[in-house]
Amino acid sequence: MLQEITFYPIFGKPLIVYLGILTLTGFLVTAGIAVANRRGIHTIPFAWHPRLAAFSIACAVIHGTLGVLIFF
Repeated sequence: MLQEITFYPIFGKPLIVYLGILTLTGFLVTAGIAVANRRGIHTIPFAWHPRLAAFSIACAVIHGTLGVLIFF
């Protein structure tokens, strides 16, 4: 069951690949918000930082869980 979800093809690549890309992008954007605000660039308010961090952590947990559970 989980292998079907993990390897569900989207544009020829498995779902887990897109979750990994989404997770990495989320972490980079989260760090970028903190760096930009520290340098005085307030285009994106700092209030979005914890929201994006929570989103990135949730994606990472799902990505990691699917990655580990395909072996069971």
